[in-house]
Amino acid sequence: MWEMIKSIFFAIPRGLSVTFKYFLKKKVTVKYPDAPPVFEDRYRGLHYLTRYPDGKERCVCCGLCAVACPADAIYMEPAETEKGERYAKVFEINELRCIFCGYCEEACPEEAIFLGHEFEFSSGDRGDFIYTKEMLLANFDKIEKDRVAKNIKPFIRQEKYQFKKPADPIH
Repeated sequence: MWEMIKSIFFAIPRGLSVTFKYFLKKKVTVKYPDAPPVFEDRYRGLHYLTRYPDGKERCVCCGLCAVACPADAIYMEPAETEKGERYAKVFEINELRCIFCGYCEEACPEEAIFLGHEFEFSSGDRGDFIYTKEMLLANFDKIEKDRVAKNIKPFIRQEKYQFKKPADPIH
């Protein structure tokens, strides 16, 4: 009995010491949404499909991103133009299934799909989390508009066959 009473009298002050230690320290509260949170460059958020500077979409519907996806969250159907160029007639990502691993962007040979820093996408309806090709391209347009406004250098190749050219020297 004495051991139980003794442990209670020593445990309570020890627990309160932790509380008082952090009570006197500077607060680390983020003033969201007034001050947006800062993410690391490697943060993976909402997907987007990219375009070439002339406005054509990069995706050739090769299916590598869908094969690489461990959650089977990507669905696509290919089609061809009159010139014989492939494009994605249907491209959908189920964001509820997605585990945001980034395998889709690593597998894409055309650098067509990326995971951005968008984290504010919520809804009360499950159907709103199935992102179509038009929605994913709209995400890119929003990101590109912001990039141009801030005068940030593009991070993807600008021409279709730029990967066949030698890389620029690092200065």
